Amino acid sequence: MRKTINKEVICGRVYDHALAIKTVQNKESANFGKEFINGTIDVATDEDCCNVISVHFSYVTPTTKAGKNNATYTALKNIIDGGKTILSDGKDAAALVKIETALDVNDFYTNRNGQEELVSAKRNEGGFVTILTKLPDEKARNTFEFDMLINGTTYVEADPEKNIEADFLRVKGYVFNFRNDILPVELVCKNSGGIKYFESLDATQSNPTFTKVWGEINSETIVRKVEEESAFGEPSVKEYSRTVREWVITGTSRPDAVYELGNSETGITGEEVKKALADREVKLADVKRQNEEYQASKNAGSATSTASAPAAVGGFNF
Repeated sequence: MRKTINKEVICGRVYDHALAIKTVQNKESANFGKEFINGTIDVATDEDCCNVISVHFSYVTPTTKAGKNNATYTALKNIIDGGKTILSDGKDAAALVKIETALDVNDFYTNRNGQEELVSAKRNEGGFVTILTKLPDEKARNTFEFDMLINGTTYVEADPEKNIEADFLRVKGYVFNFRNDILPVELVCKNSGGIKYFESLDATQSNPTFTKVWGEINSETIVRKVEEESAFGEPSVKEYSRTVREWVITGTSRPDAVYELGNSETGITGEEVKKALADREVKLADVKRQNEEYQASKNAGSATSTASAPAAVGGFNF
């Protein structure tokens, strides 16, 4: 498989953060007792401070693998120790940051109506953090660029009652992280020309398209008001809000520049996809096992799990 692209750039003012300095608690680990930073930063990328994007950091150590000081750890520690945020200090005082991160998915199981259900939530994971003195142009503050294996699309019509103001297209498929783990994702395209182009690909599981896409990350809070009439006096008005985060495709490679299927150097092969999917099933089996053990510990019971069988290696009919 070619070296894939998975890049995001998020610049703006620190809206809030939930970062913390922790120590490794696993006594079996060679890093037992050593410090690391874990948590999230929320960054407002626009001047109105409405487009707030979260970046998650799992494990940031004071030094790199080469033994050098880790600039990202230093930047995050500065934010923890006294970095100003929009919520606590106002827009004009908030620290300015640039985060070069990547798209990942957070896999976990949840119980819905008595059934275990897998959730693979997109999130911006890790990367390099730089403290800025000046922000770039607003259009360059929330961008992404991915190599994506597209295997399907879904057209969604406008529906004002559901807060869908215009038609758009869901573009489904996979991207890859730096370890070449395969990540199921769903992006959206709102440009009419883009919608026609992606639909024209007729991408399916057995006939995917491997290409580069780019665009912007948008986060919007939608408020819905529900009014209930009263037998007397003023009606009861309740507000419900939800946050919608979208990776909106604004461009893609030309048809003559898509990556080659069946070629591991310039594109991707069916065997590579099948192996990546099989590896993901093994990972999900472990996630499920951990969830079962956690639930069992809560219920003072025991849990068992079964490992998923590797997928058969073959063509693109996955």
